[in-house]
Amino acid sequence: MKYVSTRGQAPALNFEEVLLTGLAVDGGLYVPESLPQFSSADLAAMAGLSYPELALRIISPFVAESIPEADLATIIDDCYAEFRHEAVAPLVQLGANEWVLELFHGPTLAFKDFALQLLGRLLDYILERQHRKVVIMGATSGDTGSAAIEGCKRCKNIDIFILHPHGRVSDVQRRQMTTVVGDNIHNIAVEGNFDDCQAMVKASFNDRSFLPEDRHLVAVNSINWARIMAQIVYYFYAAVAVGSPHRKVSFSVPTGNFGDIFAGYLAQKMGLPVEKLIIATNANDVLHRIMQNAVYHRGQLQHTLSPSMDISVSSNFERLLFDLYQRDGAAIAELMDTFQHGDITFSSEAMATARELFSSQSVDDATTCALVKHVYDTSEYLLDPHSAIGVSAARDLCAGSATPVITLATAHPAKFPAAVAEAGLSVKPALPQHLSDLFEREERFAVTPNDLSAVQAHMIAHIKV
Repeated sequence: MKYVSTRGQAPALNFEEVLLTGLAVDGGLYVPESLPQFSSADLAAMAGLSYPELALRIISPFVAESIPEADLATIIDDCYAEFRHEAVAPLVQLGANEWVLELFHGPTLAFKDFALQLLGRLLDYILERQHRKVVIMGATSGDTGSAAIEGCKRCKNIDIFILHPHGRVSDVQRRQMTTVVGDNIHNIAVEGNFDDCQAMVKASFNDRSFLPEDRHLVAVNSINWARIMAQIVYYFYAAVAVGSPHRKVSFSVPTGNFGDIFAGYLAQKMGLPVEKLIIATNANDVLHRIMQNAVYHRGQLQHTLSPSMDISVSSNFERLLFDLYQRDGAAIAELMDTFQHGDITFSSEAMATARELFSSQSVDDATTCALVKHVYDTSEYLLDPHSAIGVSAARDLCAGSATPVITLATAHPAKFPAAVAEAGLSVKPALPQHLSDLFEREERFAVTPNDLSAVQAHMIAHIKV
């Protein structure tokens, strides 16, 4: 399988090359040239498979020329053995046609473990084979950093640098990053917001000359195709569990960067009978405004109770645009160049296609808190604020539907105790046993100005020889 850039001016790559490349040289994002297809009979045969077995079936076509299937199976088994629930991604029923898919049973209690535990092992496998060393650079608004560090900490061929906005992630999220011990792990607290961190990462990938010649820069945020690939699996897993292919299913996805819900879009394109994909956002509603008004506009960033979605630029939306504009790389390059200087208005044809599958909702903090309290009071089920946004959007947009709707529960409520308290609940969500001493562990991170040269200088000074 080959991968092509959304902007049409970069060479097509195989999986091994894409894994180590991240952002294409033309500034675009890599997507598969074509997608594997699964028939109704294929879907029916997935019933009863364990999560690792299903992951092998879904992922194999994407990596076939780069990793032998037996090696891939070992990598996948090792990856999901780290999860604390036998089902890996268990479903919990909240109502007659309402479900929550718990994606927080990995090491860092967030959905990003599904992709980053796998990504770390894939990198380890490829780098060992190639006898190479790389530098990982990523930005996080909360969960990506800790999941990336946990996924990559064992690899001796990696130096990992994670940027987060200083003072703007939860205490649990920060400590999950800054208490991991390792000479190759470097946390950088930038005196800015997440968009500032993300811009530094993109700038560094566009001009990698600041690094030594023998070090390649690798992305672990959702611009890396391997992360999207890994997330496709749990859409199939959940849909089959509630009756696919014999009935359709809808998904509500709390999202800011569009990576997680794009994986659901790909699942639908691969043959999964999805009726609706709900884009659930907080007050930083860039995606909701696109769906409503067809305009891509950078709004003023607001700090909310759901910080992992506090984003004003949605990096992965470009991948959907590529399909909406008939895979015309030149058109996407022109759109994204325009966006550097101002707003974009999308074509009516593109938006009509998007609205056939996607709907959207923006949920503010007050509504989020009310939903957390209502669900707990009526079912004794505790949602984190991000997952609550997904449930709220699902209830608004799928009321009365006979189609099962599954909300992706993207984080454990113990990561956001302040939001639980804000909801008026006296219950205090406890951290799982493996993190019970988190607040006793020593932290290690550097605070830097909101300045690209300062961040890059820090990286150069701390790369292992």
